[in-house]
Amino acid sequence: AAATKRFLSTRQTIPAGTRRLCGSGARGVKACRGYRQLGRRAIAPAFETNQTLACMLPSDQGGISMHKGRLEAFSDGVIAILITIMVLELKVPHEPTIAAMRPLIPILLSYALSFVFLGIYWNNHHHMLQAVRHVDGRVLWANLHLMFWLSLVPFATNWMGETSAATLPVALYGVVLALCGVAYYILAQLLVSLHGSESTLGKALGSDVKGRISLAIYLTAIPLAFVSKWIALACYVAVAIMWLVPDLRIERAMRESADDSHGA
Repeated sequence: AAATKRFLSTRQTIPAGTRRLCGSGARGVKACRGYRQLGRRAIAPAFETNQTLACMLPSDQGGISMHKGRLEAFSDGVIAILITIMVLELKVPHEPTIAAMRPLIPILLSYALSFVFLGIYWNNHHHMLQAVRHVDGRVLWANLHLMFWLSLVPFATNWMGETSAATLPVALYGVVLALCGVAYYILAQLLVSLHGSESTLGKALGSDVKGRISLAIYLTAIPLAFVSKWIALACYVAVAIMWLVPDLRIERAMRESADDSHGA
């Protein structure tokens, strides 16, 4: 009983991040005691002031990976700001008449389409990160790459709306959407590489036929914009409708994974 009491009191005085990295049980306490004996001034700041170390986890592919929480929060904030920017770009008509609203119709339609696309990216991004446990530096940069192209959506939306869907703005809109799709595909593949092809995300995405079809439609619509802007716009709407249909791949894979773990 006395030994147990000493074990618990020693464990409570050791920072949580140190306990995680040293290990649990009697060996972990012994290792953490060694950490104190090496000199708190030299080592303690690395554990007590740098909380990043406490969030580091072992990677399935070797090395160290990080918790996904900050990446999720950052991405949610960026997408929320982008939607806010698009709303602020909407101008209120100066006259209380239907005629005064007519020039705003292209702008409102452009806003609605882009809102749907940003909502689709947020939804898919959220589902994808629910299927993973941790991230690494490559994933962080890939996510920033995705946020960069998404941040250009308000610009392309505003230009297309202000010009009543002229040819060049419609083509540029397609370029931005295509690059967003490429960035999302890269992010997904890096997450699969980090967790393995047999992980929940790897099984859910598979060959990602739906994503490949979307990219093919974008790449087809961009040159078609110089033939007919309406055909290009129809292609963009078709992709949006395709992704508005609930994609249950990740939810189904997570449910199967949970059933397998319970069965085991």
